[in-house]
Amino acid sequence: MKGIKRLSLPFLLMLVLGSVLAGCGSKSADVKVKIGEVTRSVFYAPEYVALSQGFFKDEGLDVELQTIPGGDKTMTALLSGAIDVALVGSETSIYVYQQGADDPVINFAQLTQRDGTFLFARTPDSYFTWDKVKGSTFLGQRQGGMPQMAGAFTLLNKGIDAGKDLTLIQNIDFANIAGAFASGTGDYVQLFEPQASIFESEGRGQVVASFGVESGYLPYTVFMSKQSYIAKNQDTVQKFTNAVQRAQLWVKAHSPEEIADAVMPYFEKIDRGIVVSAISRYKEQDTYALNPVIDDKEWNNLLDVIDHAGELKERIPAAKIVNNSFAEQAESSIKE
Repeated sequence: MKGIKRLSLPFLLMLVLGSVLAGCGSKSADVKVKIGEVTRSVFYAPEYVALSQGFFKDEGLDVELQTIPGGDKTMTALLSGAIDVALVGSETSIYVYQQGADDPVINFAQLTQRDGTFLFARTPDSYFTWDKVKGSTFLGQRQGGMPQMAGAFTLLNKGIDAGKDLTLIQNIDFANIAGAFASGTGDYVQLFEPQASIFESEGRGQVVASFGVESGYLPYTVFMSKQSYIAKNQDTVQKFTNAVQRAQLWVKAHSPEEIADAVMPYFEKIDRGIVVSAISRYKEQDTYALNPVIDDKEWNNLLDVIDHAGELKERIPAAKIVNNSFAEQAESSIKE
C-alpha cells in the first residue's frame, strides 16, 4: 500500500499536467475572416469601431481588412474567393443575381442606411436651392454605382433631368473625382466624407445639400458574402453580425468626438477635427444603421433608385438575396 501511495502523487501530477496541456491544446484559435471594403471612409465608422473596440475579437474572429477601390473590383474579389465578406453597395449583389449566378451574393448585415454623398458647390451659397444646379457642370459618380444612381434619383425628384438640364461628367474614376474638382472641373461635385469637410477647410467651396437626406432610407452599404460561404460558416457569420450590432449600438451611444478617437487609427493622415466634422454630419442625418436588419421598405426604395437609373431588369424580392436571420438574432440578443 505504501508503494502505491508513493507512486500515486507523481502519477496524479502527471494527470493534472496532462489535463492542463490538453485544455490549452483544445482552445480553438480565432476564425480568420477577410473583409474587402469598397473605399476607406468615415462613412463606415461602425466597421472601424468593431475593429478598434475589439468587438470582432470578442466574438472569436480574426478580421483582416483591405480596401479594394470600386464596387466591381470588390465584387470580383468576393466571387473569386480572395475575400470572405464584402462591404459594398447592395446594388452589386443585384447585378450578380441578374447575371444568373449559380452562387448568388447574399446581403446579411446592413451598415449604412442612407447615401453617404453630399452636394458640394464651388461657390459658397447660404441660400442654395436645387434649381441653381440647372445649367451647371456637375461632376458626378460612376454610372451604375449607388452614389450616381441616388444622385440622379434626387435630381429627378427636384425637377432636374441629369441628362438634359446640366452638363454631367461621370467618366472620372472614383479615386480621381476630388482631384478633378480641385483642379477646376465642375461647378458642383458629389462627394463623400471626409473629403467634403477637407475641401471646406481648404476654402474650396461648401456643402449645400445631402443626397442621403434627399434619397431616403435604403440599404446603402451592406456586409455580404456568397451563399456557399454563408451555408458553410453560419456560426462565423452570426458572430460577425453580432460584432456589427455591438458597434452600431456603440456609435449610437457615443459622441462624434469619441467615435473619431476610436476610428483615428484608420485615418492617420487626416486631421482629427475633419474626422469629427464628417462623423457629426453622418450622425445628424441618421446615416449609420442602428441595427443590421434590412427591412422591406428600405429594399423597395433601393429598387426604385436602381430602376430609375435603368439598371434593374426585374424587381428582385428581398428574400432572394437578403438573409436577415443573422441580423435579427443579433438585434434580439444584443441590447444597449
